[in-house]
Amino acid sequence: MFRDLLYEAYGAMQHDRRRAALTMLGMAWGIATVILLLAYGAGFGVAITNIFESFGSKVIGVFPGRTSLQAGGAKAGVEVRFQYEDLDRLVNSVPMIRHISPDAGKTANVSSDNRSYQFFVNGVNTGMQDIRKLRPDAGRFFNDEDYLQRARVAVIGSEAKTKLFSGRYALGEYIRVDGVSFQVIGVLEPKMQEGDDNINRIIYVPFTTMGDIKNTQYLDGIWIDYEGLDYEKAERMVRGTLGQAHGFRADDRRAVFVFNSLERLSQFRIITMGLKILLAFIGTLTLGIGGVGLMNIMLVSVQQRTREIGTLKALGAKRRSILLQFLAEALTISFAGGLCGIVLAYAVSLGVGKLTLYSALAKNADAGDIRLIIDPMNLLVATLILILVGIVSGMLPAVKAARLSPIEALRYE
Repeated sequence: MFRDLLYEAYGAMQHDRRRAALTMLGMAWGIATVILLLAYGAGFGVAITNIFESFGSKVIGVFPGRTSLQAGGAKAGVEVRFQYEDLDRLVNSVPMIRHISPDAGKTANVSSDNRSYQFFVNGVNTGMQDIRKLRPDAGRFFNDEDYLQRARVAVIGSEAKTKLFSGRYALGEYIRVDGVSFQVIGVLEPKMQEGDDNINRIIYVPFTTMGDIKNTQYLDGIWIDYEGLDYEKAERMVRGTLGQAHGFRADDRRAVFVFNSLERLSQFRIITMGLKILLAFIGTLTLGIGGVGLMNIMLVSVQQRTREIGTLKALGAKRRSILLQFLAEALTISFAGGLCGIVLAYAVSLGVGKLTLYSALAKNADAGDIRLIIDPMNLLVATLILILVGIVSGMLPAVKAARLSPIEALRYE
């Protein structure tokens, strides 16, 4: 039966090829629009994720502040100060932690030969490489041996290398940081950099050596990455541990300032989901216009074939058979147009390549641009929308055809 319906639908389409082709073109344009809009939404989500992952997506940065709430017998307004021992407290109390690093930094005078600049120097441990995704473009990051031996070694950002050494080879050369010599052992890959952001001009040295150029009794902050996706639990445990050690309430937001990257990424994912729903709605409306055209063409087809319908009913054809015949014709046009639309969508996505997003605001941010991503889920959603539009557009003409009186149909001129 299904095969017969397809054969009859194909025969009806052959009766007026131009009309059928124009109707399929409308459906193809509509389904291509749906797919491309969904692909844009998916590409936007991937771009946002890439931006966060370039700096570390499961990262918590904790920075000391002043208490704003009373805790025990202490008044509000007490300055919180982190020390190196706080790292051990956090590791012992927060089992989710994978890597942890102290953070002690200062803006220093950095020079090489006759070149001298003011760069930010950051004293960290080996865990910072994994926490902040610091990937060397040349050389290496300092290791545990360098850390324990208080080696005066430095890993420099890509822009710092350009300014200090221009086109010269930097590895093995020496730089002076506030008059103290450090050997360059690594140059980092360029990271996404907005405006005057200095992220590619930072000089990283071992925290144990940072004491040669700055008092490191108190930390500027602590950086952590953790296992799992429960960012709220991780932050809660960190706040609770530090609050117990320093005598402030865990819910005191001003006692410590917490940067939680996964929390911010989750907020952007909510925005991305809303954008995807909006784009899918707009695409559905666009496809609906093609559906209106299909419905109009099918109504014309019913009118033109009124005597044929009357003859079929006079020969014993049931309402169900007539309804299925016209519905099959509408769905055949929809699916043929849908296949053409899918091919068109792939062609457009390949032809467009990437669309500028974050690279318009930041350097080295190609990974933050949007690429039209047509994934199986997008195709499934588009197909479901196509089926819905095809059924709705074909049902009214099919019902009208099925309800025609055979006597009146045979009298139709």
